[in-house]
Amino acid sequence: MKITKDIWVLGDYRNYFQSRVTLQILARASDLSKKTGGRVCAVLFGHDLDEYVNEYIAHGARTVYVMDDPALKEYSVETYSFLLAGLAREMKPEILLVGATRFGQEIGPRVAKQLETGLTADCIDLSIDEKGRLVQTAPSFGGNLMAKIITPEKRPQMATIRPGTFQELVHDNDAAGKIIRLPLPENLPGPRIRCIRSEYKPARNKKLEEADIVITGGRGMGSRRKFQRLFELAGLLHAEVGATRPVVYADWVSHDALVGQAGKNIRPKVLFAFGVSGAIQHTAAVTDSDFIVAVNKNPESTMMKMADVAIVADAGQVCSGMIRMLKEKIRE
Repeated sequence: MKITKDIWVLGDYRNYFQSRVTLQILARASDLSKKTGGRVCAVLFGHDLDEYVNEYIAHGARTVYVMDDPALKEYSVETYSFLLAGLAREMKPEILLVGATRFGQEIGPRVAKQLETGLTADCIDLSIDEKGRLVQTAPSFGGNLMAKIITPEKRPQMATIRPGTFQELVHDNDAAGKIIRLPLPENLPGPRIRCIRSEYKPARNKKLEEADIVITGGRGMGSRRKFQRLFELAGLLHAEVGATRPVVYADWVSHDALVGQAGKNIRPKVLFAFGVSGAIQHTAAVTDSDFIVAVNKNPESTMMKMADVAIVADAGQVCSGMIRMLKEKIRE
């Protein structure tokens, strides 16, 4: 069987209404398919999946391969990777994409190993070159360099994509797609680890990459103590707090707050940047923000030039002033 031109996207639906990474990848796959000429296909394993099948069709999938069985109700990396690798060997997609969530980071390398192909992790961009190959862009050397990687011979070409990298397509109620239901293979291996019980624990706050308002802080805040005031401001604005790499490395805040090519890509409606100079690793991850307010002493910094509103001032003083003003408004 020849290699098809199809682009496969593995569906991660377990936290569907909060994690949109599969929809984001389907959107990018739709763009890529215009150059490759292949179909955009979603692949799903589990039980009672009809709701997610229809959602993926409405967001760009033209074919959905579904393996729906009670035996797949509980996720098992051994079982799921075995099934995905088997289907890929049989149907030979050109490209196989997975979200760089904990789910994707666990299953992606195992499938690549079974298929004896390459895998680029944590991609922040995907494109097609003049030879029709998938160009996978990923940060390297701590985000100082952007590596463009291709898989010249082995197929499928595989990549995991960082959540928040692409914008999902608008839900299309009139979209049509082909649903192919597949039976479990007879040689399905039993998992070596059995799940006895699972419990979903929701996060306290919105994820940084999902927040409508984000406040980022850089070294211009001056100190860890002053940086912590951003959290007070975020509480008043119902926002989330992000940080640049130097701030994270200085241990002013945890790595979960890192915004940049080695951290999270964000696209908030409003971005406040306090004391952020605008290194390329950081600006590449915030360029899709709808509206940017930057505060910095240096009017020539990259972030100030990117901003819709640029305030030349001490970031710590402006932050404190905003906190006082908002508290006064609340008391009124």
